[in-house]
Amino acid sequence: MDLVFLVGVDCSSCGSRALEYAAERASVKGATLIVAHVIEWSPYSFSTPQENEERHKRREEEIERAHNEILDPIVAKYQEQGIKVKSVIRHGHVADTLLDIAKEHEVTNIIVGRQGSSRLKAQIFGSVASTLAQIADRPVTVVP
Repeated sequence: MDLVFLVGVDCSSCGSRALEYAAERASVKGATLIVAHVIEWSPYSFSTPQENEERHKRREEEIERAHNEILDPIVAKYQEQGIKVKSVIRHGHVADTLLDIAKEHEVTNIIVGRQGSSRLKAQIFGSVASTLAQIADRPVTVVP
């Protein structure tokens, strides 16, 4: 069975440490590294068709910007180091979406930072790391 590590990145310092940890492990183990960025989004809103069209356009622009500014530089960096790396960008609830990506790509280990970019929200609703630890059907590594 091939090793596949999934790391969630969110531009936080903790997310950066999780990325470095995941890349180091992927390099040592010869694993494929999937770098994922999830843009928080909820499908539950009451909008007009025109608002939905605008919302779709904004989503596409967010995905393109995330590729250009976040994921493409990460992929290039680790490919230069000889790591097999792929990137995925999705909209959705972060923990649920990361788990969906893990299932789709038959990931063997999910790696996330302990705290993401929204500490206040994590204190109120719970962190992505703790949610993943509770719902995941595969190992989750939480990097401080």
